[in-house]
Amino acid sequence: MARTALITGASSGLGAEYARQLAERGMGLVLVARDADALAALADDLTASHGVGCEALAADLLDPDGLAAVVARLGDEDRPVDMLVNNAGFGLPLAFETNDIADEQRHLSLHVAVPMALMRAALPGMLARRRGRIVNVASVAAFTPRSTYGAVKGWLISFSRWANVAYRPRGVTVTAVCPGFTHTNFHERMGMEPGREGVPAWMWLDARDVVAESLRDVARGKSVSVPSLRYKALVALTRVLPDRLVVATASKGR
Repeated sequence: MARTALITGASSGLGAEYARQLAERGMGLVLVARDADALAALADDLTASHGVGCEALAADLLDPDGLAAVVARLGDEDRPVDMLVNNAGFGLPLAFETNDIADEQRHLSLHVAVPMALMRAALPGMLARRRGRIVNVASVAAFTPRSTYGAVKGWLISFSRWANVAYRPRGVTVTAVCPGFTHTNFHERMGMEPGREGVPAWMWLDARDVVAESLRDVARGKSVSVPSLRYKALVALTRVLPDRLVVATASKGR
């Protein structure tokens, strides 16, 4: 029986890349994002290219009705979801003291409350079938404190580590994927032109490489995946350097 993955934030960036690579592996897809037109175009392209079933589910995960629709899809026993990729997210300026608190609350909800609700919806069916994979897209920012973005991603890592230990013996793995700076449209959506993000060229990763390496770690059942040797080394350094230096270094880009 064909397996199915549900991916949030699937219309662009890492979400679209996860969709492409999972389609290449023959997985059916449920693509979730706010942009219905972009979702439909991606679903049509992947179906034509790989012959897999692609369902476009347009939903705003910060809207109660939108979230409820995705929760219901995850709980549909007649159409089981074998992999959940919690990828939806956005960034804010690092200056917490000047950010609109409503934006910060939306940021917290999308990165913590929403994936928590979706994991809770997916787990009962996965555990009953004794198979399933949950992928939580976090960030190396969780290891190199970056205002509230690093904080919310830190929650994802901590919960994923616990959940992988708790549920792996029952057939379900949970992996936090922690990319560094990756070429997607994430920074453009924050109003930054490509090349003007304040990040050295050597720190940028290719989205296809990030997803491919993370999926290898997911297949191995790892709790935490840090794609690329350069970021593995940087994360290791954060464990020995003083907070003041780590925070200063992490503040170089936006």
